[in-house]
Amino acid sequence: MCNNSVAFVIKRDKSYKFKFAPLQSETAKNLISKLKLSTDKIDSIILIDNHKYYIKSTAAIRICKELGAMWSLVYILILVPKPVRDYIYDIVAKNRYKWFGKKEQCMIPAKELESRFLG
Repeated sequence: MCNNSVAFVIKRDKSYKFKFAPLQSETAKNLISKLKLSTDKIDSIILIDNHKYYIKSTAAIRICKELGAMWSLVYILILVPKPVRDYIYDIVAKNRYKWFGKKEQCMIPAKELESRFLG
């Protein structure tokens, strides 16, 4: 699902606002360290925006808000209490391989997409 999520955002992010780094990469580890965020308990999406971070459903909702068009309407879900949103997020995350399949390797970005990925 990670692959699919990145591809989804890239396709809709016409302003090239978002850049990506796998949580396991040195770049991500350095960024996360600066925020004093422990990844021991996080295996989800992390959105870093203006030295603030957002995880799980809040990150996904904030990303959709920036994609424009109909996707910005997803932001209304921010009104749902965070524990409820994150509970649903966790269910999807737990079942992602069963529902969406699992790829043996992550996407290798095409030359024109390399600038969207951080070291």
